[in-house]
Amino acid sequence: MMRSMYSGVSGLRTHQSKMDVIGNNIANVNTVGFKRGQMTFQEVFNQVIQGASAPQGGKGGTNPQQVGMGVSVGSINTIHTKGPAQRTENPTDLMIDGEGFFVVSDDPNFGNRYYTRAGNFSLDRDGNLVTADGFKVLGYRADENGNITSDIANIRINKSETKGATATENIIIRGNLDSRLENDTEHKADTEIVDSLGNTYTVTFKFIKNDTGQWRMTIDRITDNATKNYYKHEDSGTVGIDGADGIDITFDKNGNIETIGGKNIKGDTNLLEKINLTNLNDIVFNYDKDDEEITDAKGPNGNLKDITLFDKENENTYKDLHQYANEMDAKPYKQDGETSGKIEGFSINGAGEIVGSFSNGEKKVLGQVMVAKFDNPMGLQKLGSNFFIDTRNSGEPQLGKAGANGYGAINAGNLEMSNVDISLEFTEMITTQRGFQANSRIITASDEMLQELVNIKR
Repeated sequence: MMRSMYSGVSGLRTHQSKMDVIGNNIANVNTVGFKRGQMTFQEVFNQVIQGASAPQGGKGGTNPQQVGMGVSVGSINTIHTKGPAQRTENPTDLMIDGEGFFVVSDDPNFGNRYYTRAGNFSLDRDGNLVTADGFKVLGYRADENGNITSDIANIRINKSETKGATATENIIIRGNLDSRLENDTEHKADTEIVDSLGNTYTVTFKFIKNDTGQWRMTIDRITDNATKNYYKHEDSGTVGIDGADGIDITFDKNGNIETIGGKNIKGDTNLLEKINLTNLNDIVFNYDKDDEEITDAKGPNGNLKDITLFDKENENTYKDLHQYANEMDAKPYKQDGETSGKIEGFSINGAGEIVGSFSNGEKKVLGQVMVAKFDNPMGLQKLGSNFFIDTRNSGEPQLGKAGANGYGAINAGNLEMSNVDISLEFTEMITTQRGFQANSRIITASDEMLQELVNIKR
């Protein structure tokens, strides 16, 4: 008689535990990155009243007779399905779209590491990307050139970050040289280049059509934009194109470049791989803006690099210059080289790279958010504050980069919300309540039976 009562007690306790899990799920229905719990039941054990017997003689076999002794908690698992996304437009709010966890730490040496799906991060006064509790988000460091390294560090966005100046190395000539023009006609066009310190100079190209129908491209002048003093290119000048004062360009009857420097660009193995503007560091700005010669003339303040004008590996540098019977509009265009700049903003891409935008129009990678995955995410242990730690059953954390090798991509400006399904939780609540109620009835009925037993002697 007492066994049913104790079974009812175990049922009450177990259903109470399940209600605790359901209550926690519902309480965290709006918690960022929360993963719901799921509880299952299992039998405690069974008392064998009579064992099973095999068929013998004329009788058949008999089954075992057992009385169950109640119920207990089978498991309480954390369900790691992805929660819905919520758009926030905050650039430091991050969501992992797929497998993986953010890695955070409160240890200066990053020895203590915690894992979370909650990406509601912000910046502290030092520019560190941190959780709501101040734990630093870990990632991979970028070198001074913006290349991601394998060094693990806290993600820091330095608001004083600068992007150094880069010297121009490529100019492309585009447009049309008018085939209708008379011989000895000149056409000038310019572009701006940059030295290693960020100083700017205007390079003026001159195209002259000669009596053979060729166009000779030379440098007319190079002007220091700060002082307006200029270098005037004359025959045997310092600056050259492929070591010469100028270079001849011819076109075929379709208006496309045929030869450069006397070499056919179509299959000529003797064609130089690149045709460069050279010796720029040797120039002297020996004329002022009034065309007066300067006795104490100076050269560039920073270093200027040889500039590629035509590149055999880049066919567009040959295909973008034509000779048609159209308006003259051939012009050089700078392809690279920028002055220094200060950081103005940043964005985080799908690979978790923090890309800084600078006042000079350039971008630079400042770091990359690191993600971790586990062979058994259910084996992680919850710590509170949306944190997990690894256990012996979760497996070692596998650190990597978002969007590659099975790691989910990062969506900036989004947060992963709780994966709690209210309709499911309410249904579970109803069945749990009924289960608790039924077990209480077992205790009540058992008590009444005991009361009847006591009343027998009356």
